[in-house]
Formats: sequence, C-alpha cells, structure tokens
Amino acid sequence: MINDTDRFSAFVGIDWADLKHDISIASADGSYSECQVIDHTPEALKLWVSQIRRRHSDGPVAICLEQSRGPLISHLMAYEFLALFPVNPKALARYREAFCVSGSKDDPSDADFLREMVSMHYDRLRQWKPEDENSRTVAFLTETRRKAVDERTRLTNRLRAELKTFFPQALALIGKPIYQKMAISFLRRWKMPQDIIRARDKTIRNFYTEHGCRSEKLIERRLKLIRNTVPLTSDKAVITGSVITVRMIVRMLISLNNSISEYENALQVIFDKHPDKKIFTSFPGAGDTLAPRLLAAWGTDRQRFKSAENMQNFAGVAPVTRRSGKTAVVSVRFACPQFVRQTFHEFARCSLKKSVWAMAFYAMLRERGKSHHAALRSLAFKWIRIMFRCWRERIEYDEAKYLKALRRANSPLLKYISS
Repeated sequence: MINDTDRFSAFVGIDWADLKHDISIASADGSYSECQVIDHTPEALKLWVSQIRRRHSDGPVAICLEQSRGPLISHLMAYEFLALFPVNPKALARYREAFCVSGSKDDPSDADFLREMVSMHYDRLRQWKPEDENSRTVAFLTETRRKAVDERTRLTNRLRAELKTFFPQALALIGKPIYQKMAISFLRRWKMPQDIIRARDKTIRNFYTEHGCRSEKLIERRLKLIRNTVPLTSDKAVITGSVITVRMIVRMLISLNNSISEYENALQVIFDKHPDKKIFTSFPGAGDTLAPRLLAAWGTDRQRFKSAENMQNFAGVAPVTRRSGKTAVVSVRFACPQFVRQTFHEFARCSLKKSVWAMAFYAMLRERGKSHHAALRSLAFKWIRIMFRCWRERIEYDEAKYLKALRRANSPLLKYISS
C-alpha cells in the first residue's frame, strides 16, 4: 500500500467495461493530459501498465475506478507502483451531476471525472488495500456459496409451484426442505400420482426408512395420504410438460447440492487455517456458515476500520439522519454492501438462541414497539461494537464476562435477563 505522503507522479481515471476501458491520464505536474481507449484483454492491460511504468518511473501512480472487485482490479493489484482508489458508482454519479445538470453521460467524460476526483481529493478517498490471500478466498467462497444457495431457493420455489399443478400430494410426502436427498429421490422414483398409488406399502415404507425417517406415526400418516390420493388432473398436456420440468429442476438441484458441498468443504479448509478463526467462532450463533462471513466482512487489516462506527456505517446497520431546517428524518441505510448487511442481520437473528443478553435486548426493543427487523438491526448495531473490540485486540468473545459487565453497569437488560 502506498502512503499518502508519497508524491504521485500521475493521476488516472478508468471507466471500465466488459470489452474496453476509457482512460483519462494526467501528470501530477500538469505537463500533459490525454485520453486513451484500451481493449479488455490481459495483453492490452499488461502493455498499458508497462507504458505507464516507463513514462512515470519517478513515483507512484494513483488510479480511480468504480469497483473494488473484478477482473480489472485483480489485474492492477499485482503492480506495487499503482495506488488504487475504488469509488462507489453513486459517488461518481453525484460528482457528475454537479457539473452536468442536464444528466448527460459519456464514458470518456466519466474517466475525466474519476481522474479529477483522485487528483483533487485523494487524501479523502480510501486507498484500496487487498486482504491476504486466505481472507480473500474466504470472502469469495462465502459470497459464491450464498449465490448458489439463493439459486437453489429459486429452483425449489419453482419446483413447489410446478408440483402444485399436477402432483400437490408430493409436497406433503417429501417433507421439507424439498431440495434434500429424500425429496429428490422421491421425485426421481415416483414422477406422477399414478406411480405412487401403484406402489406397495412395503416399498414405500422401506423408502422412508432408508432415507432416515424412523417415525412410524409419520410413515403411517403418509401411507394413509397415498391410499387416499386422487390425481389433480388427467390432462396429458399438463402432465407431460410438468413431468419434464420437474425432472429438469431435480437434475439442477442435484448439481447445486454438490456444488454447495464443494464450496463448504473448500471454505472449511481455508477457514481452519485462518489466524482469526477462533475470534469469530466464539460469537454465539455464528456457526459454520456465519463465522466465515463475519471474518470476510471484517478482514485482517486492523487499520481499515478506525472505530465500531465505521463498520456500523459501512455495513448499513447504522441509520441515516437527514436534517433540513426544522425537519429531521431517520431512515434505514441502503447505500452499503448488501451481502455484508445481510451477514450482520442474520447473525443477530441467530444469536437470539445462543446469547442470553441478545435475547433480552431483543425482547426489550420489541416491548418498546420496535418491529422485528428494526430490533435485529439494533441488536446487530450493538454486536458490532462488541466485535470491534474483539477484532481489534484479537481476543475471543466471552459471554460470562459481558454479563458481569452488564451487572456492574446495572444495565436495564438485567430485568429482561432475569425474567
């Protein structure tokens, strides 16, 4: 990472795209400025960087662009003489609107605006510092795993809707969640109501026991449902298309389940090696899924967040206050990384079952009229303060120690804890 005290020899703004990049470059001494367009290929990028290095060998070069992740920044991060300043697209849009009130937009002019931002305000922008390889791997794996889980959710919703058109009894017979192994095996074996009606009770009973269903009452209830099953429709037009669709979705779910397992196995291997693992697994409710996500959110650079408030704002947990004259409005913060906000929100919910004070804090807010999600955001806000201390000092969370601190402070939570 290049220090702010280093003198930049040039300032660059890059408006990136899938096929080409518009570049605006100017020397720090004002001797020249020019615009370029280069193809988005590794060869073109490498050639351009080598030209910049030869041209500005007397100092580092500051580059401003609209992203903090992607193929372009992954390529540029390999060069130590480049100082990268990623900005939020909204920041560029507001900067552009200050000078182009008509709303006009063009790639070359955006590159110019980015160059102006970094040349005039680099001391107020945050220079991007890549995390170590293990932390970056954990971050990528947690996000890609979550995308796969979201895709599985979308497919299960579609599968549920498809079954309701011709085989609604299957939803009661396969249990929940319907992407699990038993549900998939059921739908591969019995594709239509007529198939399960013709099956013998012994065959069905063996199927359930082989897939871990040991409850005789549940098996008997399902057998009774099968005996009373009446096909919803006999329209072959509906049945033919629906059966093919179900088979397609089932194959996709099998593939997704395997991929999610691969993500989780790879994530576990990397997470086990991480030096901060014990810090984040010590938080109640984090578990195997949320602990790596919390680690990815905080990272390992202890200078990245100067205070807990920095993370509260970054994660979108802290509210936004807008004041104008006598009017003041407090609202939810939407300008934030959605995955990070979701991580803290989900952790706050999971901590309710594992942390005594968290459940008491939630109960107190609900009693005061807060909605469920507002209470969880407030709980996440409080958890971030605790996490910041543990993360900054590299210590594990201790619930008993925190409860003692609440008693010493005579916290109003004590009333809800005792009850």
